[in-house]
Amino acid sequence: MPVYQRRTRVAAPLERVWEFHSEVSGLEALTPAWMNLEIESVRGPDGEADPDELVAGTEIEMSMRPFGVGPRQRWTSRILDREAGEETAWFRDDMVGGPFPRWVHTHRFVADGDETVLEDRVEYELPFGPLGDLAGVFGGVGFEGMFRGRHAETKRLLEER
Repeated sequence: MPVYQRRTRVAAPLERVWEFHSEVSGLEALTPAWMNLEIESVRGPDGEADPDELVAGTEIEMSMRPFGVGPRQRWTSRILDREAGEETAWFRDDMVGGPFPRWVHTHRFVADGDETVLEDRVEYELPFGPLGDLAGVFGGVGFEGMFRGRHAETKRLLEER
């Protein structure tokens, strides 16, 4: 199964980077406007609407319509696991009913003094069965721009100038 990874150093403390990524507003801030993201609902593990924090069991129903072209693509992002400590924090989500048959995204944060190392790791399968498998090794090329942009925006929003 193909894997995409990206690592970036953010000149901000772990607590601040972790908090930013633990809220739906962080997801919204990191999604480029041209993707036309709509968060349709957020439900906590107990069914609570719009919880303050994205904890294990939270489900986010969303859709995108890149460049305003074609039908909206809908899916649910489900927070599978989440753990935070003094030096490291991470959470893992998957995609249900979306454009990828398999998408498991691990967000990892490691404190390094007053800075944080941010790492995204995505295990994925492309659509179209065997044809998608053949193209799988090139899938990371498509993710590179998206994650480079997300990491740059994280730095812009969280690093003190």
